[in-house]
Formats: sequence, C-alpha cells, structure tokens
Amino acid sequence: MAQEAPELGRREREILRALVQDYIHTGEPVASQPLLARHELDCSPATVRNVMADLEALGYLAKPHASSGRIPTGRGYRLYVDTLLKVRPPSAQERGRIERAAQSPPAGGALFEDTAELLHSLSHHVGVVTTPRPVSDPVRQLEFVRLREHRVLAVFVSQAGIVTNQLLTLEFAMDAGELERAAGYLNEKLATTPLQALRERILEDMRADQSELHGLLAKALRLAEQTVEAQGAAPGSQVVLGGEASVLDAPEFADVGKARALLRAFAEKDRILRVLDRVLHSREVQIYIGAESELASLPDLTGEVSVVAAPYGRGDSVLGTLAVIGPTRMNYARLIPLVDLTAREISRALSAGTEP
Repeated sequence: MAQEAPELGRREREILRALVQDYIHTGEPVASQPLLARHELDCSPATVRNVMADLEALGYLAKPHASSGRIPTGRGYRLYVDTLLKVRPPSAQERGRIERAAQSPPAGGALFEDTAELLHSLSHHVGVVTTPRPVSDPVRQLEFVRLREHRVLAVFVSQAGIVTNQLLTLEFAMDAGELERAAGYLNEKLATTPLQALRERILEDMRADQSELHGLLAKALRLAEQTVEAQGAAPGSQVVLGGEASVLDAPEFADVGKARALLRAFAEKDRILRVLDRVLHSREVQIYIGAESELASLPDLTGEVSVVAAPYGRGDSVLGTLAVIGPTRMNYARLIPLVDLTAREISRALSAGTEP
C-alpha cells in the first residue's frame, strides 16, 4: 500500500510530517505561524506558506475554509504513514498489560472479548477481534457433559486451545459412562480424522466390528453426526467489539448522521468482517485510511474512518485479525506498534497453549 512521492523534497516532507502531527494532536486546521512555533523547520513563514500551497495542489493537504489553515487529506495521511511516520514503541506499562492479557487461558470467547476490550482501553478507539474460522482452527478434542433428560453439552477444544460448546438434544438415552466411552472413541479418531469426516470412519468401524461394541458405535455415530451438525450451524468467523460507544467521544463523529452510520456498521459487522478478512493474507500490520476501507463507502463516513489491523495465529497458521477502528485523525505512531505487539503476543500465547 506504500506510495512513492518523488516530487516531494526534504523540506516538503518535513513540513507535511509536522502538519499531520499537529493536526492529529489538535484536530484544528494548521496555519504556518503555529507550525513554525512548534517545530524546528529552518525556513521562513513565507516558505512554509508556499510549501503548504504546493502540498495542497498535489492533493496532500486541503483547506476547509478560505481563511483557515490546512488539514491532511487521505493521500497526505497515506504518505505520512508509509514514509514519514516515526513509530513510538509501547511503554513498559502498555507492554505489561498486553503480555498479562496474552497469558490468560484462551477459554471460550473470553480471550477475544478481553483482547477487544484491551485494544479499546489502550487506544481509546474501538477494539475489534475476528474469531478463527473452523477450517483454520479445527477441533482436536471433544468432551460431553450429561445434563438432565436427553440433553448433552458438547465441549469443543480447537487446535489453538480455544474452548467452545454447543447444546445437543439426543434422540436416545446415554448414561455418563457411555458418554465418556464415546468421547474417548471419537477423540481417538480425531487424532487422524477431521471432525467433518468422522461419520465415514465410524461406519467403517461398524462394518468391521459386530461385537458388543456395535451398540456403542451406533450411538457414537449419531452423537458425532449431531456434533458435526451443531458445528456446521455455528457461525464462522465472528466479530467481537470493545468500546463501540467511544466513537461518540470523537469530534469527527459529533455529527449525528456520522455517528449513527458508524454504529450501524458495528451492529451489522459484515462490512467490518470483509475489511478485516483482507488482513488474513498478510503477515504484518495493515493500515486502511479513509476511503481505502469499505467503511468509508457508508453514507456520511467518506474519509472519516481508519483501521489499523494485524493478523494473529498459531505457528504458521493465520487464525484471525485484531484491529483498532477510529477516526482518520488517529495517533498512528502509537497505535501501529500497539496493534502489532498485541497480535504477536496473542499468537505466542495460542502457539504455546498447544505445545505438548
């Protein structure tokens, strides 16, 4: 996504960097005199004004009003992020919070919910995590918990150690001992067979075995079928959000129409999932500025929203994406390394959790 800007010299780049930094900090259009007062630019006010006018003509800056200072455009932000940005490593306190969060057991959706809330807390924007798809994080172990009547809780443990569960209603009675033996049998098959292919493996065993185990195998077959059906009915990758209401605190979304449009996107989630799915093919942080993301195509949001995202995974397998979504005027220098570190720590925790 990097772009080249051979037409910009050292001075133009320094002034653009200073102006973007000031605008991110203040949210106000930047004029030449305040820019000189806050930065060592080694040039006159007239030179700064001329350079700002040139940058505006090239599409890197815009002037909201005839008498105002200038603000960065999407193109200006992109050049800033790609070639002018000096990232700031996370503080010791931030690093400690991320490392402690990653050390928590990855049980159920808690890991993803906690990570989304952590990203929100650190960034003061919306934290987002997409959960692994079953195809990228298959089931490696099953457990069954007998409830009352014919109801059973099926507990799934994925390759990454993520624990989820589904409630099943059996068509026949199974006592606790039968459930335990069925789970042991199915887990033995899961060591070499994907969950979706268990049915054929069990049928092969049933054809070969006409002993007293045949009845248990028949029950295990139906149990496996119901388990696969439950997994198939479960949604694929899901979007977990933290701090959606924080968008209302950003001046950019003070307009009711803009705030409503963004909150609607968070509620529907499909659009966010499409944006973050693009990150799955990457091995590093991706930044979508303004119109570069599908969120910008929503009415009232053109150019107003940016996404800083990174993939997380287990070993060489990419499982999902985590991100911060906020106004285009976000502190990229701070947020990019925060998102990157969070993704790496979550990946390390998931990988460590599956070691023998």
